[in-house]
Amino acid sequence: MSCMNEPDVQAPELLERIRRPGSDRVLDALEAAEGEGRFVGGCVRDALLDRPLSDIDIATPLKPEAVAAALEAAGIKAIPTGLKHGTITAVADHNTFEITTLRLDVETDGRHATVAFTGDWRADAGRRDFTMNALLLDRHGAITDYFGGLADARAGRVRFIGDAAQRIAEDVLRILRFFRFHAHYGQGAPDAEGLAACARLADRIPSLSGERVREETLKLLAAPDPVAVWHAMVAAGVARQVIGRDGAVERLAALVAMGVATGVTPAGDPVLRLASLLDDAGQAESVAERLRLSNRQGERLVAAVELRDLLEGAPVGAEFRRLLYHHGADAVADAAIAALAADPAAPWAAWQEELGRWQPPKLPIGGRDVRELSGAEGPEVGRLLKAVEAWWIDGDFQADKEACREKLTSLLG
Repeated sequence: MSCMNEPDVQAPELLERIRRPGSDRVLDALEAAEGEGRFVGGCVRDALLDRPLSDIDIATPLKPEAVAAALEAAGIKAIPTGLKHGTITAVADHNTFEITTLRLDVETDGRHATVAFTGDWRADAGRRDFTMNALLLDRHGAITDYFGGLADARAGRVRFIGDAAQRIAEDVLRILRFFRFHAHYGQGAPDAEGLAACARLADRIPSLSGERVREETLKLLAAPDPVAVWHAMVAAGVARQVIGRDGAVERLAALVAMGVATGVTPAGDPVLRLASLLDDAGQAESVAERLRLSNRQGERLVAAVELRDLLEGAPVGAEFRRLLYHHGADAVADAAIAALAADPAAPWAAWQEELGRWQPPKLPIGGRDVRELSGAEGPEVGRLLKAVEAWWIDGDFQADKEACREKLTSLLG
């Protein structure tokens, strides 16, 4: 239902889904300052679709300074989290509310926007990206929908507000948001106008910071089933701009399908899904740098791809335990899932049994034993210890301290 001719629709049930302890106090404070607050954006969209809510955003015509003063007058903590862009965080009854002054864009360069504050609700809604994100809900349960967002949200239609190319030119990240939102909220094929604009402007993606691209990419890959959307990204030339290649979509599809069928793969694990798109460790290292992954994310990505190739040889028993010892259970578990997706005949049951009972063994001897038996010092101690360790590993970690000391003695000639 579009509300272009009748902007207010009563939906008190949405209000009940959004209200939190403290929300009425915040709205009361804004009204006491001769202002008004309306819930806006994701919380309204997700309440409409009966999805879990995260952030509670409130829009108001009051200037940021007036918002802060109103909150403090009401005994509500006010944190100036984004004064430049008009945002104050209110903390009331242990809940947080992001309160942002109505804005309009004065200047945009595809990455950043210079904004001016306004009292025009429609102008503020019109600067948002998608129609489903521009819905407003007042404290009486009335929805204001200037651009048909209600109908789009219910139909699973991710549609840009106004001209799609203009919206993207304002912020190039909206290309990735278009695909990410379709992965989470869309039904059927992506909106044709939006898809065409994304394809036409895809070569602007490298102007974005790796951090911004990373966040959108990982959120997209965490969708219940991102495969069709990734196919669309490949066709539009977007995937190549994001990870430097189209990616092995068939491996991603196999990983997602395996998780749905067996519950083996952690639901929506974006790093493991990203790994499935890549062919080798070199690609993984390049993507980790390109997307500015954290050290932990990057190491996990590279290990998953590198070990996947080793596990595709289906090692079991001592060979599998050797990988566990050298790389750790977490890394091998990731790779085992990836290898199983690539080859359903992989010995998953044997791997799972080993993973379940694995306790990292400790080499029975140390540097003190080496120095005592050999008199060696410095680097020679490490060399001898590594030689014994290699022998101990080849024996499937079975040798005890006495046997290891005998091996060390034999190495000394």
